[in-house]
Amino acid sequence: MNAQQKKSAGAKSVGRSGVRPRYRWRVVDIVTAAILAVVVGVVFWAWGLAWAPLSVVLGVLPGFVGVLNGPWLIAGVLGALIIRKPGAAFFTELLAALVSALLGSQWGFTALISGALQGLGAEIIFAIFAYSQWRLWVAVLAGIGSSIALAVNDLVVFYPGADSLFQTIYLLTSMLSGAVIAGFGSWAIVQGLSRAGALRAFRR
Repeated sequence: MNAQQKKSAGAKSVGRSGVRPRYRWRVVDIVTAAILAVVVGVVFWAWGLAWAPLSVVLGVLPGFVGVLNGPWLIAGVLGALIIRKPGAAFFTELLAALVSALLGSQWGFTALISGALQGLGAEIIFAIFAYSQWRLWVAVLAGIGSSIALAVNDLVVFYPGADSLFQTIYLLTSMLSGAVIAGFGSWAIVQGLSRAGALRAFRR
């Protein structure tokens, strides 16, 4: 293949829109991400009901309430692992937060700020690997990235003035919860869906 043919082939791979096919969202991607966000948004709302009494119990241990944060991060990591396109983590996490707010979340529409930051935290990790790595360890890193965004936002908004011990423990327990529940948990869900043949419409 000469230089001109290579140039032509490269142009075709990018497409008329200037976006590589593997990065371009399809209708099935949008619909799936939206459905996923709605389902997880309901889970967010339900988890909010359970979070209140559990946080009181864990409140006796400074900062350990962070172990409850993992479920809030599932939408972004799971959405990205399924859709495998730029913006999937941010979109699904933000939309899930909106659904939970509309259902009557105790945090109201401030959940949208949290959702946006958490989705961005996961999105950055997948972007670092150019949306080409979808292994367990990347999912775990995405869960951690999302949890750091959550913890920083919470410490500023909900726990201003907390001492350094509380801040440190809250950050570490949030990271652990994000890694296990959002990272490993989302990866395990995707593996199960893939084995069941539910993800045939997506590039694997």
